[in-house]
Amino acid sequence: MPMNINDLFKAATKNKASDLHLIVGKPPILRIDGELKIIPDEEEVTKDLAERMIFSILTERQKNKFLEERELDISYEIPKFSRYRVNLHWEKDNVGLVARVISNDVPSMEDLELPPIVHKMIEQNSGLILVTGPTGCGKSTTLAAMIERINQLRFANIITLEDPIEFIHKPKKSIIKQRQLGNDMLTFQDALRHVLRQDPNVIMVGEVRDLETMSATITLAETGHLVLATLHTHNAAQTIDRVIDVFPPHQQAQVRLQLSISLSGVISQQLLPRLGGGRVPVREILINTPAVANIIRENKIPQIKSVIQTSADEGMFTMEQCIKDILQKNLIEEATAVAYLENTQ
Repeated sequence: MPMNINDLFKAATKNKASDLHLIVGKPPILRIDGELKIIPDEEEVTKDLAERMIFSILTERQKNKFLEERELDISYEIPKFSRYRVNLHWEKDNVGLVARVISNDVPSMEDLELPPIVHKMIEQNSGLILVTGPTGCGKSTTLAAMIERINQLRFANIITLEDPIEFIHKPKKSIIKQRQLGNDMLTFQDALRHVLRQDPNVIMVGEVRDLETMSATITLAETGHLVLATLHTHNAAQTIDRVIDVFPPHQQAQVRLQLSISLSGVISQQLLPRLGGGRVPVREILINTPAVANIIRENKIPQIKSVIQTSADEGMFTMEQCIKDILQKNLIEEATAVAYLENTQ
């Protein structure tokens, strides 16, 4: 039976994979619990087969854009089954695909084991909440759970800016407008420039990628909006440094002042192999207390870690403290904890 792209997507969902990889010269590959595994009994993907399968999920407009720009991110849905965030690319003049599996059900904050302090963070009417971590650590899923909680509790106008749209939110107490790059907006910068005229209460920025987006995001948080965004950083101190370092040196003092006022907190996370299968989240939480705001203003970022370590009463904890906690609860192997603790030094 010829290989079918929808069957491969379904296999990824049924096997509880996080990602599906199509690479010319290899059988289809799934990432399950962080490990890459070949789908059994599937044939090797040829150049012609890869093009036939990948182009079959594209509109003519998407195909032309992909051929011209050589990169494309889209969302794809199998009705009544599942959704996928799909990246298309070229390598050695062959088309390739990586698809992230997205559940039709938006997970709850309880499902994701988010600590009580995060519940308090999203009750605020303004401020900047940054969710950070490496690729594949569940940043988008965490944002979706936070947005869904606001949707359940508050009568707010929520606007999300995504590339592409992942979880689909159904309006409950809130109005939700989900905008996708390429279809509903040309750039994040343009969308953020005009978003104030759309009367938002909560704004979610899928990923902050450049100076203009970062500047607009901070300004929106300063002007009385709750803004949620993601960054590819590994811990809270690195996140603060990254935000400031995006700006040219002559603007950095002003940005430190803005950030010290507008930041609500930073949630940094990773996923570790869970004992017995699956993965368990480990996090670092930074809350912008007066002490933290002072550190940011005075550019003493290396002191942030010690403040987190000694501020458990405020709901803060470091990645190391979290890893040691889940090790004590027998959720991970000691070797896993040791390896990750060495990486966080």
